[in-house]
Amino acid sequence: MDPLSDVLSVLSLQSSVFAGLKAGGDWAIDFPPPKGIKFNAIVEGTCWLAVDGMEQPVQLQAGDCFLLSRQSAFSLCSDLALPAIEADIIYRDASNGVARCGPGDAFFLIGGRFAFGEEASLLLDGLPPVAIIKGGSDQAQVLNWALQRLAHELATPAPGNAIVVRHLGHIMLVQVLRLYLAQEGNNTPGWLLAVSDRRIGAAIQAIHADPARAWTVAAMAHIAGVSRSTFALRFKQKAGVAPLEYVLRWRMQLAARSLKSHRASISVIAQSLGYDSDSAFSHAFKRIMRCSPRQYRDKQANMSQP
Repeated sequence: MDPLSDVLSVLSLQSSVFAGLKAGGDWAIDFPPPKGIKFNAIVEGTCWLAVDGMEQPVQLQAGDCFLLSRQSAFSLCSDLALPAIEADIIYRDASNGVARCGPGDAFFLIGGRFAFGEEASLLLDGLPPVAIIKGGSDQAQVLNWALQRLAHELATPAPGNAIVVRHLGHIMLVQVLRLYLAQEGNNTPGWLLAVSDRRIGAAIQAIHADPARAWTVAAMAHIAGVSRSTFALRFKQKAGVAPLEYVLRWRMQLAARSLKSHRASISVIAQSLGYDSDSAFSHAFKRIMRCSPRQYRDKQANMSQP
């Protein structure tokens, strides 16, 4: 499995919500800070996007997408000078998952929100607060296809709508991340930048394939095909963390998944990740997850209770 699929499979998707917005005439809507990853894709028309903390508003056209990885309020409008209405007022009257604002439907947007568990920092910390993905490229074809299918599912009630919308939304999320990686100028240190580097990505894939191995920087550098010092510097520049720190964080992601989804003992989980003692594993887990493995398991069990 490739590293991006690895990370997405480990993340615990707590909830996902998808909805559409049709608007016409003069309109402006204020949206509250989203919980989790929020993406919107413009199917028809144009609009202005303004995000708290972003220097200048951006005009978006059909085929463009934007992704919010932080809890920042944002606004969408046809004209920046217009007073805005709260999104809750618009979406509480949505029909078949599609809200309406103003007369007509010259503008059509599809939005999705993914709320992940606390372990999502491995992925989210590598994203800028706002990522704008411009349409019109060959790489956007899969995203455009998913957009059209998602628009159809939202507008046409049919058996199985919910599961189709959820899977199409996941496809769109992965494609947005791919397109973001492919854009020039995306040099913010983080996991996505690291995995897109051919040499660093090869080392990350090896770590994911054998997380219990007693990894050293020299062993990772050998896989990457560069010297130890060059690898250590380049890894830190791309990932934002040192190589062995990354190994630790990935092991704890796997540990968290096992603690939530399996009844294997903590000793068994520790050994499967290369730890010879429960105390060493517990110390490492506390450092990353801010609680002991047992506390984490109990917390997840309590959260799953009806």
